[in-house]
Amino acid sequence: MSIEPLRLTTAPAATTPAAPTPAATAPAAPAPAAPTLAAERRAVLARRIRLFVAATITYNLIEAVVALTAGAKASSSALIGFGLDSVIEVSSAAAVAWQFAGRDPEARERVALKVIGASFFALAAFVTVDALRSLLGSGEAEHSSVGLILAAVSLAVMPGLSYAQRRAGREIGSASAVADSKQTLLCTYLSAVLLVGLALNSLFGWSWADPIAALVIAVIAVREGREAWAGDDCCSPASALRLASPAATAAADSEDSCACSPGCSCCTDPAT
Repeated sequence: MSIEPLRLTTAPAATTPAAPTPAATAPAAPAPAAPTLAAERRAVLARRIRLFVAATITYNLIEAVVALTAGAKASSSALIGFGLDSVIEVSSAAAVAWQFAGRDPEARERVALKVIGASFFALAAFVTVDALRSLLGSGEAEHSSVGLILAAVSLAVMPGLSYAQRRAGREIGSASAVADSKQTLLCTYLSAVLLVGLALNSLFGWSWADPIAALVIAVIAVREGREAWAGDDCCSPASALRLASPAATAAADSEDSCACSPGCSCCTDPAT
């Protein structure tokens, strides 16, 4: 008879753990493994983005030197404007680098955006004046084989760099990387405009095509300058910093694939 109480005491002991609401959470212990995998993947993507940015800056430096030299030699407003745009692309990257070098990058964001915006406005003003001078007959652009090759190479290289960086930026949830990839994509459009202008001048002797192409570049520069000057809260580098915490990133990932607010221009491009 004494054995049965022992069985009775063991039976409740088995039933109390058997209602295992805490025991059910035991399988959830492997959950920390997921963040470590995500952290490793994020580290890979961050290195990849840094490589893309470094490649873009290096190419833009070379592009600026070649375009400005060839543009001055051929008196091409479009080539000079294209080269100056490459300089601004590098300077804007430097402004962002300066922003993140400080202890409070968000506090420096407004200054960085103003610098970038002012640079685009200066580009638009210079190119417009130079293009109008050419249209009024102060000098006709000459044929430039170097300019044609440069425009063709840029048209081939820039879309790939932009797509790769945008894809990595969306996966890691970096709005700044996505926005920067859009700037690289802008260089593709400018390359197409430059190529058309130079080709029309070279093939048909339409000297007016070069300054017209330069004016198109100026219009695009004004648009970019206005966006930078006004500031884009959802696509700015500081907004990416605000989403850097794991909780914020998880919340952003549930709303948007590239970690910025719904409706942001850097994330709502269906063509990309």
